[in-house]
Amino acid sequence: MSTRALRRLRGKQRGQEALDLGELTLSDSPEEQAEGEEEQLDAANVSHPCDRKESNRKAKKNKAQKNVSNIYELICDVDNEAEKISPNEEAEKPDGNKTSGMEKNDNTDIDKPEKQQETSTKSLSGDRVKKKKKKKKTKMTSEDEQKASPDDNIDLLVENLEQPNGLSLQNVDCGGSDRRSVLHVEHRNLNPETELKRYFGARAVLGDQRPRQRNRQFHRSTWMTSPKDSWPRFSRPGISMTLLHSKDGIQYFTFEHSRDYQQVQFKFLDAVESMDPNNIVALLQLNPYHIDSLLQLSDVCRIQEDQEMARDLIERALYSFECAFHPLFSLTSGTSRLDYLRPENRAFYLALYKHMMFLEKRGCPRTALEYCKLILSLDTDSDPLCMLLLIDFLMLRSREYQSLLQLYEDWEEHRNLSQLPNFAFSTALCQYHLSQQEDMDPEESDKQRRKADQMLQNALIMFPGVLMPLLDLCTVQPDATVTSHAFFGPKSQIGQLPALAELTALYVGRTYNVWREAAVMLWLEESVKEVLHRVDAKDHLVEDCQNKRKQRYQSAPRNIHRHVLLSEIKEATSSLPLEVTTQPVMGFDPLPPLESVISYTRPERQHVGASNESTLSLFFRSLLPNFNLQVGPRQEDDVEVARAGQELNQEVNRLMVAMRDMLANIRFQEPPREDNPYRDEEEWD
Repeated sequence: MSTRALRRLRGKQRGQEALDLGELTLSDSPEEQAEGEEEQLDAANVSHPCDRKESNRKAKKNKAQKNVSNIYELICDVDNEAEKISPNEEAEKPDGNKTSGMEKNDNTDIDKPEKQQETSTKSLSGDRVKKKKKKKKTKMTSEDEQKASPDDNIDLLVENLEQPNGLSLQNVDCGGSDRRSVLHVEHRNLNPETELKRYFGARAVLGDQRPRQRNRQFHRSTWMTSPKDSWPRFSRPGISMTLLHSKDGIQYFTFEHSRDYQQVQFKFLDAVESMDPNNIVALLQLNPYHIDSLLQLSDVCRIQEDQEMARDLIERALYSFECAFHPLFSLTSGTSRLDYLRPENRAFYLALYKHMMFLEKRGCPRTALEYCKLILSLDTDSDPLCMLLLIDFLMLRSREYQSLLQLYEDWEEHRNLSQLPNFAFSTALCQYHLSQQEDMDPEESDKQRRKADQMLQNALIMFPGVLMPLLDLCTVQPDATVTSHAFFGPKSQIGQLPALAELTALYVGRTYNVWREAAVMLWLEESVKEVLHRVDAKDHLVEDCQNKRKQRYQSAPRNIHRHVLLSEIKEATSSLPLEVTTQPVMGFDPLPPLESVISYTRPERQHVGASNESTLSLFFRSLLPNFNLQVGPRQEDDVEVARAGQELNQEVNRLMVAMRDMLANIRFQEPPREDNPYRDEEEWD
């Protein structure tokens, strides 16, 4: 909001403000202006004819600047103009040479040396007056700004509008005052080029390419993805976002599908049931920005090891989503929520997750961490994709050690993060890396190291089943005392509950690479030996952790199963329960919630004659999908009925001819027999 708009809101008009000393210094009285004009004319008569035009032009410019009523225009330019003013221009200033101008009018017979001396003294006096005047101007304008700041602080007004009730993500959800610093999302970190430039430099990332000029068809600027020239022309596919309600500073949004988009969605479901990817490709040719088709075809390309095409399809889906955002929906505020129970919102979660995994495999863990925090901020309470099982790994990869420890401290009280194997081991590893920093004080380093040892020992006592699979994937042969001990031996693997075995396999299969360092392995070996001593000494913590493992981890929630399916880690998927592995899993909606909020339903498909068909009719239908032996009464006109019957007879006749030719060409060839009189007759008995 500008100053003029604020003036209008107060009911004031231009020129009604009270004058102060700061404004009086910007313009001179009419008498001073008249004297200044006379001085300019005298200086023009004395100066060289070729300099007369230039001095007149500069005098007009200075006069125009003096009549400016906006006090802020001259504050920034006064320093720059002071450096560029020449002695001739200073001689033309009406403020600094009033006395010298009067001397010129009284003494017209003065020689040239005296004129030069007067001009020099005149310039010195002008400089002194100018400096005093400049200091006075800056002092008065600073006082004016301080007076106007309570009323004209536009930034404060905007912040109050953007953050209603002064509530943020930290205060609403968990009460942690430092949570914004841990889970705060920044727009610049959503771009993988930011991280690649930090690793390799801008020249290596961008090369000598010219700044990319977007095609005119892409008219909207986006944060998550950048549209490519190879993409089809964008047209809104029929997705929109609606604000459901706001509560305690949190806005709840949802995506909605138009009627046309619903019809395309029904066709997509038919294409999925056909088990033919070509049908999905044909659907995308007609609807190039259909979200579920892009997600499903991306999985097909990834299975076929076409990673570039798979990533491009996910980026196209994200671009379509971002173009449908509500004006109040924000990726970085942490106050926007999307309910995973609604099927329209699930595709956005899955697109973000798949894009995040592509970034992590591409070597951009910091950017992937930003998307992980974004997914977690969309629904921090239920966490439908269970991002808490992944965020620690991404923080380790991006070396955000302090952030991980801060997250653990803030969330431990209400989420019990210590009961998850990934946080128990990752926080200990973070503490160890912090103790190994070179710029740390030796005493502080020893303190951090002892704390890391204690945390790792507690993690090993609570989750002993992690050690042996971790050493196996790290190709490390454990000591005989460790393998033969009952606490870490095969008994610890067999006695694990299914939910705990699933969490353990997930963590080991994902993070074993960060434990492969030689120094980390030596640290792990020392902690394992200390744990064995504590177990033999019958430490009370060992028994307490054993009782906790028996009481908890009876069954894993559905979001953990969904996370394991999306992770595609072999060690974890093999430990899934039968109720998950026996049901079909769709890539566009893996393991949907049981209590989904359905906004529209798919019409039932009529399978004519599918219940009472014989084996022969099923065989004919496998060859000719349009074949139907049990044709019921039809409601069409007689002409259509006759045409359909004629086509059916032609298809049956063609089928019979094909079968007759196939049977006629069948030849039964007997195996070759060798007449060997010396063969033993009982050889084949």
